[in-house]
Amino acid sequence: MTNSKPLPSFGLALAPIAVMFLLLAIGYGALGLRIEVLLLISAAFTGFIAWKMGYNWDDIIGAIVEKLAKAMPVILILVSVGGLIASWMVSGTIPYMVYWGLKVISPEYILIAAFFVTSVVSVCTGTSWGSAGTVGVALMGVAAGLDVSLAAAAGAVVSGAYFGDKISPLSDSTNFAPVVSGTTLYEHIQHMLYTTLPGFVIAATVFFFAGQSADVAGVSEPEKVVEILAGLESLYNLNIVLIIPPVMILWGALTKKPVLPLMLAASAIAIALGMLLQGFSLQQGFQAYVDGFNLSMFEANGHEVSGIIPDVAKLLNRGGLFSMMSTILLVFCAFSFAGILSLTGALNVVLGRFLHLIHSTGQLIASTVIATITVVFTTSDGKLALLIPGELFQNAYRKMGLDTKNLSRTIEDAGTIIEPLVPWTAAGIYMAGTLGVATLDYLPWAIQCYTGVIFALIYGFTGFGIAKAKPESTDNTELQTVATPTK
Repeated sequence: MTNSKPLPSFGLALAPIAVMFLLLAIGYGALGLRIEVLLLISAAFTGFIAWKMGYNWDDIIGAIVEKLAKAMPVILILVSVGGLIASWMVSGTIPYMVYWGLKVISPEYILIAAFFVTSVVSVCTGTSWGSAGTVGVALMGVAAGLDVSLAAAAGAVVSGAYFGDKISPLSDSTNFAPVVSGTTLYEHIQHMLYTTLPGFVIAATVFFFAGQSADVAGVSEPEKVVEILAGLESLYNLNIVLIIPPVMILWGALTKKPVLPLMLAASAIAIALGMLLQGFSLQQGFQAYVDGFNLSMFEANGHEVSGIIPDVAKLLNRGGLFSMMSTILLVFCAFSFAGILSLTGALNVVLGRFLHLIHSTGQLIASTVIATITVVFTTSDGKLALLIPGELFQNAYRKMGLDTKNLSRTIEDAGTIIEPLVPWTAAGIYMAGTLGVATLDYLPWAIQCYTGVIFALIYGFTGFGIAKAKPESTDNTELQTVATPTK
């Protein structure tokens, strides 16, 4: 939508951004109020400013619709991710991967095993919380049984969990970052490898050598791992053909196939495998796809589940289209605020003021890192840490001739995986509570989670790994002159 009104003054442009930060810092951070309502209040305040500037209701609602229209592809993907995870539970695909992940653990290399296993599960499922809360918990039991440092083990689990959260096409943050930055999913994932793979190598090296110091001679396999393996064996027909759906997703990512049709096809195949190998009906498959998979579905097929330990239920009870609705609601509320803010041109005014201080790619990357980490610390919300800098810096990257996939990579490096290192964020609280180790205790060992920022800054100031904008993506018509705003 073209902005036909004079731009606001710097103070007026900064007001909605300041109000949003204040509401989130106090309302969400201190009082624990629902973030969706706070975003809608922020949107209402911004709408009032737009009205004072001369925009009418049709202009305002049109800006919101235009912003949401751009987000619709990722919204559809996010919904499909929920269904995909549930269908992979029906087929036994995720349980199969977890089963073999636990089977191949060598007590002599518990830290590197914890890192690798959690990484694989997280990449295949796209959920850092899910992988940490399932195999991560089991791996912490392994570490406890081997008398290995629990802080180091928790750091390995968190590192692996967020490795997958950064690059898995099933991760909501991996899908969210490119849409708020103006790039595509696969371009984002490929560009993330510049910072993610070096961090992976460093983390793997540290965990490999650190694990050698543990005294593991003669230690048998922990009881919890044995119980999880026995539970999965009793419930599923574990067959190698169950890897077909993730192989399809991997093949599609490498060949850049359309994401949504690929996910739907992988889900359909998974449900078919569930019918053929696990004895589920088509109705059960569809029910799981929509509502989420539940251990009770085995009871309907005559399986005895009373003896299954809670960790197995925690692993299996997940997914479904409805499981993504809270994330979709957050997207709608956040983009309502962002749409009105874009209409007023406020971001251009604020950006223009700060652009006077930015004269190099390194300074732009560093500013993005600082802004993203600031949002994480003040709002305790990883998705806002993607949304706000993504909206604020997008045109700055275009103006400097940089591809916006540099922006999507940087906000993930400084937002998504920094979140579990902050004790008062939801991710920090979850990881500490789930793994039984304080956030600041596992922080030094969560190597994957902070090396991304280091490499992002190195690349920014050296120019290595920085993508230039393609000729067709350098249109700066949205970046308006900010030198003479309305007083």
